[in-house]
Amino acid sequence: MDSIDRELIRLLQRDARASYQELAGAVRLSANTVADRVRRLRASGVIRGLHAQLDPSALGRSLRIVSDIRLRDGVGRGDFERGLSAVPQVVAGMRVTGDYDFQLTIACVDTAEFEQVIDALKARHGVLESRSRLVLHEIDVDPTRLLDAH
Repeated sequence: MDSIDRELIRLLQRDARASYQELAGAVRLSANTVADRVRRLRASGVIRGLHAQLDPSALGRSLRIVSDIRLRDGVGRGDFERGLSAVPQVVAGMRVTGDYDFQLTIACVDTAEFEQVIDALKARHGVLESRSRLVLHEIDVDPTRLLDAH
């Protein structure tokens, strides 16, 4: 990956709908060359997709919670991960090290809905324990900073 690829990624991060012609003008290459580079970045997995980013608050889900999750003994992590598809309020998740097995980001309308989500995770998805914190606000971090990491 060279400096032109990194610039294309930055441009697409800002506006994923930019045309190849617009990108080409910004990096001073032909639209066909830019299209080939973007296809190569997608094929290699550097760019995983171009998509709309949803705002849970705009969908009426302004209560955001980060929950650390510990699974009961014998519950497979794959089963737990697949089961999360049945819990639409879970908007992000990751497997972590330490005292807990997973960290989930949950978006709810209110605390009553959050309580229902936690109860469902415990009753149907093998959760033994959870520790949750309310998100006050998110910090915008530009993911393209990774392009400059050494």
